Amino acid sequence: IVMYIGQVSKDILKWPRPLSPPVVKLELRTNAEYGMPSTHAMAATAISFSFFIATMNQYKYPFELGLAAAFVFSTLVCLSRLYTGMHTVLDVIGGALISAVLLMLLYPAWDTIDHLLLTSPFCPLFSIVVPLLLCYNYPKLDYYSPTRGDTTTILGAAAGATVGFWLNNQYVASAYTGKSVQPGFPVITSTMVFMLARFFVGILVVLLTRWLMKSVVLGMLGYRYKFPIRDLEARRRLEVEVPYKFVTYSSVGFTATVIVPLLHELLGLM
Repeated sequence: IVMYIGQVSKDILKWPRPLSPPVVKLELRTNAEYGMPSTHAMAATAISFSFFIATMNQYKYPFELGLAAAFVFSTLVCLSRLYTGMHTVLDVIGGALISAVLLMLLYPAWDTIDHLLLTSPFCPLFSIVVPLLLCYNYPKLDYYSPTRGDTTTILGAAAGATVGFWLNNQYVASAYTGKSVQPGFPVITSTMVFMLARFFVGILVVLLTRWLMKSVVLGMLGYRYKFPIRDLEARRRLEVEVPYKFVTYSSVGFTATVIVPLLHELLGLM
């Protein structure tokens, strides 16, 4: 929700990024995008404070420490956008404030949203159709900008993960049922190896999924619309970019939440 609102707001407001010179731009990939609001500031604020709010009553740590950690993390990300020359102070303040407002508006509905997404029989259909429609009805620009592609990537990954969470809730009693370990240096060492093994297996499977789905979907779309796979301009067209990125990254989200845990279980890494 945060990222979609932020990306769409950029292409509606059309506020330019800082002029260079005098600003020295250290990041060029997103230079074609508009500046207001900073979606990095939005994401950093939303992620850090959502994590803080969701965990402050679940784990024992000082309230002040959690609040400070969330504030420092979001502030560092905001400052990094100024340092790289990609945003003005107003861009990052605007992004942080928009996220703060969204958090306040949505927080009372968190449990209800969670319950619906995990239990409703309509969740898989809703989670795929709604983001896909939003991507196809994205604001049109006079020139190409990566905002639509990035938004499709984000919504696709979220859609796949949401379907995965729903499926796990329907058919899996518990996501992780590993035995508890006792403290001690040998156990810490073995636990670290265990965690690293899980991490690298998961990353490998996710990267393979991304490569495979990207190749397959681009190949099918290239055959349908008669363009070579390496044709960058063709891949930027609406009818190509949206399905290619949505299918690829929804597969990544689904793999990360369903396939990887199943593989961990088969390999004894749960």
